[in-house]
Amino acid sequence: MTGATFHMTQPENPLLWAAQAWVGGHWRQQVLLQAGSDGHWAHITGGQPCPEGATRLAGPVIPSLVNAHSHAFQRAFVGLAERRDSERDDFWSWRDRMYGVATRITPEQLQAVATHLYGELLQGGYTQVCEFHYLHHQPSGQPYPQTGADAAAGAMAAALVGAAGTVGIGLTLLPVLYERAGFNAPALRHDQLRFATTVAQVLAMQRAAQGPLVNSGLAVHSLRAAQAHSIQRLAQLAQSGVNGPIHIHVAEQTAEVDDCLANTGLRPIEWLTRHAALDARWQLVHATHATPQEIEAVAASGAGVVLCPGTEANLGDGLCDLPRWLAAGVPLSVGSDSQVTRDWPQELRWLDYGQRLALRQRNVAAAPATEPATAARLFERMLHGGAAAAGFGRWGLEVGARADLLVLNTQDPALLGLPASHALDGVVFASPLQPFAATMVAGRWVRPAKQPQTSSAFEATMQSLWPDSDVRATG
Repeated sequence: MTGATFHMTQPENPLLWAAQAWVGGHWRQQVLLQAGSDGHWAHITGGQPCPEGATRLAGPVIPSLVNAHSHAFQRAFVGLAERRDSERDDFWSWRDRMYGVATRITPEQLQAVATHLYGELLQGGYTQVCEFHYLHHQPSGQPYPQTGADAAAGAMAAALVGAAGTVGIGLTLLPVLYERAGFNAPALRHDQLRFATTVAQVLAMQRAAQGPLVNSGLAVHSLRAAQAHSIQRLAQLAQSGVNGPIHIHVAEQTAEVDDCLANTGLRPIEWLTRHAALDARWQLVHATHATPQEIEAVAASGAGVVLCPGTEANLGDGLCDLPRWLAAGVPLSVGSDSQVTRDWPQELRWLDYGQRLALRQRNVAAAPATEPATAARLFERMLHGGAAAAGFGRWGLEVGARADLLVLNTQDPALLGLPASHALDGVVFASPLQPFAATMVAGRWVRPAKQPQTSSAFEATMQSLWPDSDVRATG
């Protein structure tokens, strides 16, 4: 999908019928589905012959997934950090180059980039995106002029809400607390000034976030970027009734773990489990470098973990202890993060392939005694974990959940002729180019609409942000 926005249409007949649908963690046959006027599933029943007048769906039906971690602006940096011109190239050097877009992008440019990205995410099987939003102010650190209904949320947040509304994807906006450059750097760097927020500002942004299919939560950038008392204050407010999930980057890099140990005497996840009153609303993003004891502590707290395999591979973060996270029963979800990958089948494929390479085994995520299918086990865990990450009590093909679904494209060459019982395996591991034939969000079909101005706006933004001389310098 290049340069398309999407338009939403109400089904001519709200009664849908699928020969096969993923319901309750397994394939069910002859499934009748009906969305209510509120955009949520009102009835889902298996074993029903297609009644007269129902819309017969063209392929197997599965739920969509939540994209639990996104930095939309980083879509403008994809493909521009894949050259090495010095001995050192790691997460930290990538971050310094990424700030080239973070310090320049305007609200108008952000909306163009996010509109393009969110359309790609819809094509990739996501119908809800959790936007970890820390580009709050002007590059100088001065707030944007406050006008209209979007004043408290800010111009950059309004750009994200506008992009999601244009595309028709659900949005969980997560305004980020960002106070300092590091444990021993109480001020922000000059290229971080637009990130600056206080607890009060983050709460005001959360309350102001509104729009079609928009909800909100809170986020802390990281332990190094926020003061301990501020993190604890957010945790207290959450316990006292502030709604929504709470996300935080944690233990993504070994250098971060070492820095936290040196400054607090504890590893990052260990610090959170002891001092942040973790519960089911907390989402630990990455959690790559976790000890068995930390995994047990997270499991006991009820907190979830957001994995971003494509980004973690691209940045050289390392591999998480996936077998232990799975065995501990920790809620897991998946995110596109830096946007180098923008579809969940590729993320799940990367997730298991990384483990296969490290352990020299196959189907690492499978559970022979309970769920021998790797794709099914990962998909089901991400389905339920993603609901918590977005702040939803229900998600998927179940009554009361938002009426979102994906129709599989069985005519894609990679899926053609595959036995119906292996459809999900094929979506993840056969690498189809167009695995989804149709997408529904809140009871409405979401289809690409030809909008040349959308691709033109994205292309113009890229050319403005990255004149050829800047691209050569960045690369």
